[in-house]
Amino acid sequence: MLSKDTLPKPDALFSAFSFAEHGTVVAAVSGGGDSLALLFLLHDYFRRLPRAPTLLAVTVDHGLRAQSAEEARMVARLADNHGIHHRTMRWEGRKPTSGISAAGREARFDLLARAAREAGASLVLTAHTADDQAETVAMRLTRGKGRGTAGIAPASLLEPGGQDVWFARPLLGVRREALRTFLKERGIEWIEDPTNRDRRFERARLRQGLDEKTIQELLVKGREAAQARVEAGCRAAERIESAAVKPAPGLIRITLSRLGTDGFSAYALRILLAVAGGTSHLPDEKRTAELLACAGAGYFRTSLSRAVATCKNGNLYLYREHRGLPSIELAPSMLWDGRYRIFTKGRLEGRIAPFGASTVSSEVMVEKDAPAGVVRAALFAEPTLWQGENCLGPPGLISGIASRPVAAPWSRLLPSFDLAPARAAMTLLGTSPLPQLPWRDHNDRIG
Repeated sequence: MLSKDTLPKPDALFSAFSFAEHGTVVAAVSGGGDSLALLFLLHDYFRRLPRAPTLLAVTVDHGLRAQSAEEARMVARLADNHGIHHRTMRWEGRKPTSGISAAGREARFDLLARAAREAGASLVLTAHTADDQAETVAMRLTRGKGRGTAGIAPASLLEPGGQDVWFARPLLGVRREALRTFLKERGIEWIEDPTNRDRRFERARLRQGLDEKTIQELLVKGREAAQARVEAGCRAAERIESAAVKPAPGLIRITLSRLGTDGFSAYALRILLAVAGGTSHLPDEKRTAELLACAGAGYFRTSLSRAVATCKNGNLYLYREHRGLPSIELAPSMLWDGRYRIFTKGRLEGRIAPFGASTVSSEVMVEKDAPAGVVRAALFAEPTLWQGENCLGPPGLISGIASRPVAAPWSRLLPSFDLAPARAAMTLLGTSPLPQLPWRDHNDRIG
């Protein structure tokens, strides 16, 4: 049982982190009790390190309440009084009329990552607590069982292959009440966000109904689900590494005899379907199991999660279906179709759109034994640079523009629970390796 009154020593909270590798570490500080406790626990810990990084507190002023700007200034004054560097990042522009919580969360990720990059940092620490974990698990359970019931991951990588900023959560094993006791003992006041009591929000409603017994039960369920998710991910990664290859750009070939037919095989196939189709969510478990059963019976062709699956001679070929392929004007950095991150330099103009029926460059590498019709279908959906009606070719063959394949389920956020299957998928695609986890031993942690 996790005591709500016991606060671990800073060494227990932070000693696993490889802070010596970082010149600057960002602490996300809203002014609430949890984040202020994180800031001062870190401050205490860094003061005892022989080679401590610079601690930068970053506050996101979301602009959703009239008090938000003053709250950010309050955090800035408090940080300055204790010799801590501080920066405020403001969420500018029009706010959505619906889904404001999700939009605010995404904006916060982006602004914290931007502040980190501009400070030369690649690690942001946030103050999610054991109580947050219990609430998250409870909300996920209301939506059914599945990978999401593992709750909040100990760390998540933002935009793998792009920004490469880790968001780590060292307080997931600490109760909210213990953090507030710590602040009271230090004479530090915090801000109570009124939205935490606003019953229009799901988390606030749920928080008010949780008793201590239920919180403890939810934490146990979350740990069990996290362990199961990590184990399933490792087993699925083994199937991907054993059975899948990329014979041509945009094409995945799976040797069915190596994939197998058990639950881990189906999980690996769900991942590969999402990768081929460029979707952030894995396809339905039941439909994937049916697809796997059909594949074992011989030749067939179907589609699932924007991916076409064609079975030939004991192999299953996956590629992006031809519907809904985007055409997007060039930008310095862009995610195209959930499958490629594209970077440009200089004044290059045009748009990124699929090859379609255009002649494919002979410089595109294709396996000799790959079925020609399947290869053509896969290349049809690959990105290329267009200027007007002229197809100039794939980004990688044009000066000033580069593309990097991404594993679509994790193109935005990669939780540490899923590192093994994500690594396997990214190795298959030939993309850049993932950065190491932010703790010393670099081992996957469940939390």
